[in-house]
Amino acid sequence: MPKQGSAMKKRTVRGSSSGRPVMALLDLLGRRWSLRIIWELRDDRSLTSRALRTACDEASPTVLQARLSELREAGFVELVAGDGYRLTGLGKDLAENFLPLYRFAERWSRLGSH
Repeated sequence: MPKQGSAMKKRTVRGSSSGRPVMALLDLLGRRWSLRIIWELRDDRSLTSRALRTACDEASPTVLQARLSELREAGFVELVAGDGYRLTGLGKDLAENFLPLYRFAERWSRLGSH
């Protein structure tokens, strides 16, 4: 029997030689603006490149486009002609997994511990 995941393409991961899926995901999400892009596209939002840039506090267009390309390649974001960028089903699943962290951050913020 072949190993589970042996057909998966291993991604180059900064700071890790294992290439484990969790390390690849953390590497991608740890890049500047990646999480913000996913957050801004949550709740079935579609945003044009310009609207997304505005939502991301005027992020550098070059960096923003690089992150969008990486997120598209990873299967989290898609570009819909005439509609803009939006999360794929996989991207929506990822965004939903951030909701517990979001709720925790809101509670933590109310404590004034930051």
